Amino acid sequence: MKTIAIIGAGPGLGYSLAKTFGRHGFRIALVSRTQEKLDQYAEQLNEMGIEAQGFAADITNKMQLTRAFQEIKNTFGTIDVVEFSPHSGSVPVTSVLETTDESVLQIFNNVVIGAINTARQVIPDMMERGEGAILFTSDLSAMSPSAMFGNSGIAMSGLRNYILNLHERLLPRGVFVGHLSISPLIKKGTEFDPDQVAEAWFALYERRTQAEETFPKGIMQLLN
Repeated sequence: MKTIAIIGAGPGLGYSLAKTFGRHGFRIALVSRTQEKLDQYAEQLNEMGIEAQGFAADITNKMQLTRAFQEIKNTFGTIDVVEFSPHSGSVPVTSVLETTDESVLQIFNNVVIGAINTARQVIPDMMERGEGAILFTSDLSAMSPSAMFGNSGIAMSGLRNYILNLHERLLPRGVFVGHLSISPLIKKGTEFDPDQVAEAWFALYERRTQAEETFPKGIMQLLN
């Protein structure tokens, strides 16, 4: 049985990803700051017949993240897939004219540095095995500049640069690196329901024919 580690797991996309991958036979390792919330998610998933466990860590804290990954490996063994949802913490999004070095640095550390530290936890093992997948979720500012998203756009576009470079270098080694850039309108009970995003993610993971996609498909043509 394969294991997916969902980094930055929450009640929205993270939980939907857990359900979707769980229904396809994955064990679920959930990582975010609060153990109590993770235990609630894991209990709900276990009631659905999906094996899941939470591992509390602040994903912006390298030592805590490293410890969480070691605990996941001790519990489940091999980590086959990692999904990283960028974590902006409490940093507000600023327009380009309000963007400062401090506002960029804070969100960059959360999003890009968090992603790098996450990927480096699994890349050596995946390269050695010649298989695995690392999945990154971003918002649409990664794909196209928007003056409304000054600091987050810098971070998300930097994240995308890292993702695409990882994809190029790791694909020949059997490791798939994927990127799904999603609409900020994601909300339960709408046409942008996180369950639909999770299904799109699983489809992209299964196909492994392209490095990135948007949700909804073709939304960039509508925005441009």
